[in-house]
Amino acid sequence: MSRLLVLGAGGHGKVLAEAAEASGRWDAIAMLDDRHSLLNGSLRWPVIGSIDDCSVFSSEWSDAIVAVGHSVTRLRWLEMVESLGFATPVVVHPSAWVSPSAKIAGGTVIMANATVQADARLGRGCIVNTGASVDHDCRLGAGVHICPGVHLGGEVVIGDGSWLGIGSSVIHCRTIGCEVMVAAGATVIDDIEDGMTVAGVPAREIISRRNKS
Repeated sequence: MSRLLVLGAGGHGKVLAEAAEASGRWDAIAMLDDRHSLLNGSLRWPVIGSIDDCSVFSSEWSDAIVAVGHSVTRLRWLEMVESLGFATPVVVHPSAWVSPSAKIAGGTVIMANATVQADARLGRGCIVNTGASVDHDCRLGAGVHICPGVHLGGEVVIGDGSWLGIGSSVIHCRTIGCEVMVAAGATVIDDIEDGMTVAGVPAREIISRRNKS
């Protein structure tokens, strides 16, 4: 019997659980959240304990997936559940298109109406959110978060832990470093170095007032 635990019962957790349910892969789905005493009974899925209760359920639940947006936390929790013996599957909504030649590591989620094209490579714990597209030969590192409506051209490379805000886009053959933040609606036409925050059309680094003084 295949049973899935979803760690995190916030908005992202609900969307992820619905995608998992729609895929038809699991016989049962339940959630863990530190607010379980408040949330249980208010959602379509039972919230059966806190995050720290993972080990209690490792013998009864085969799979676990992490439903938090923060990449460092997401990857840390993935390591935790793997150490407890859970499998960390890829969750794909049935309305998404994932090329048969794409390679996607465990703990990654592909939401409704998203597209992952030929020979794309996605690292562990990525999020490709609603209506986003990852075109051919893209390379996404661990924990990359692609928000709703983001579009990546072909052969884009994105480093570990980077976040691309809703509606942003990256032209083909560009490289975005690790821990980069791309603001909502931005258009990336140049390579972006590690740790930068960029915004605008075209995207440029944001300089804080403190750094200007």
